[in-house]
Amino acid sequence: MTPYLPDEAPAAAPDADARLIDTDTLQRIGGRLGSNPAGVYRDAAGRCYYVKELESPAHARNEWLAAQLYRLAGAPTLRYRRTRAPDRIATEMVALDKKHLSQLDEAERRQAQQWLGVHAWTANWDAAGFGGDNQGVLGGTVLTLDVGGALEFRAQGCPKGRAFGSSVGEIERLRCDPDNPYACRLFGDMDDAAVRAAAGHVTRIADEHIRATVHTHGGSVALADKLVARKADLARRVAA
Repeated sequence: MTPYLPDEAPAAAPDADARLIDTDTLQRIGGRLGSNPAGVYRDAAGRCYYVKELESPAHARNEWLAAQLYRLAGAPTLRYRRTRAPDRIATEMVALDKKHLSQLDEAERRQAQQWLGVHAWTANWDAAGFGGDNQGVLGGTVLTLDVGGALEFRAQGCPKGRAFGSSVGEIERLRCDPDNPYACRLFGDMDDAAVRAAAGHVTRIADEHIRATVHTHGGSVALADKLVARKADLARRVAA
């Protein structure tokens, strides 16, 4: 996957790029890199994009919104682009310096750990990737390479249902769940101070900025309420 170095996120309703990409006018030049149907495409100006074809427009909107929430919290991710096709999502492609968790040095691991709170808040169970392939480095910055597993859907499109509630058990599970070994490898050695600091990237966000971001990018009032409640639950957990 292909990341970007984000600009500093504005306080509310950030938007990576308001223009829609017409994927039907792009030339396909490569196949998929992840689990979803996808491909590498090039436009007439030579710009390349990774375009995912998702299960539904709701799934595509969910990933777009997740990316904007990461951006709101300041967490580096892919540079997402919206498409005219409602069930697709695109990211701008660049060359990564590193593209696997196993390649990160100790300083890069610590840099990645500071975003544990964002992963937990958005219920991104795939923060480290199924095989450690969801963390990479570009220009010295560690990035999450895919946020398709955050919020209301699993990465391949199944709704999370009640598993995505107002309780943020992910702040513990991402550090110790044996069924998520790469997340444990990345986050498992964080001490209480590091976990509190990571949670602070979320707990410092004003409720109205969360609501504005969700509203601006197509999310429901119920989702905004849930994210505000999850922020409060995260604050309680790290305070304890």
